[in-house]
Amino acid sequence: MTVRRMSASLIVVTASLPLAACFSFGAKPPKQLLTLSAVAQPQPGAVQSSATARAIVVQVPSVPQAISTVRVPVQASATEIAYVKDAQWSEPPARLFARLLADTLTARANMVVLSAAQSFSEPSADLSGELRSFGLDATQRQAVVIYDASLTRAGRQTVEKRRFEARVPVTAIDAVQAGSALSQAANDVATQVADWLRAG
Repeated sequence: MTVRRMSASLIVVTASLPLAACFSFGAKPPKQLLTLSAVAQPQPGAVQSSATARAIVVQVPSVPQAISTVRVPVQASATEIAYVKDAQWSEPPARLFARLLADTLTARANMVVLSAAQSFSEPSADLSGELRSFGLDATQRQAVVIYDASLTRAGRQTVEKRRFEARVPVTAIDAVQAGSALSQAANDVATQVADWLRAG
């Protein structure tokens, strides 16, 4: 390489360094991701059969735009929503909640949770709904979970609707409080739903 070409290469490389420092290839990941843990879980090795237990399909609930993200929303005022700093779910909260709900129905209501495809050959109930709130309320210092359930029982065409709600106090609006308090509130709501279905 000639001296002229080497000098030109050095100029290009040197000129690109300040520019590269201005860009980020992806958001900086948080130190840890949040998830939900079901208090009531199916026993390992336990066999379930739709011949001896009621079957149900648990749909992933719809959500408003504020909680369609992996971030944790905070109701800062009646008209303002922010997000908890450094708090991020491992996957969208609607899917986490549906999985927790399925585990709770299996363990607490003795129901066989089927996929949508499996339900074509088995008579089953269908549980859908909307996760209306899944975040923190800064004005009340609470974690809030509100689930509007829509149930179609096996062999029926009518739909039953019922709202379930749980609130858990928090001492701070941060990632640690958000994860534990929302997991507790989600389990409370799932337990309420399981007791409703078990009684019916």
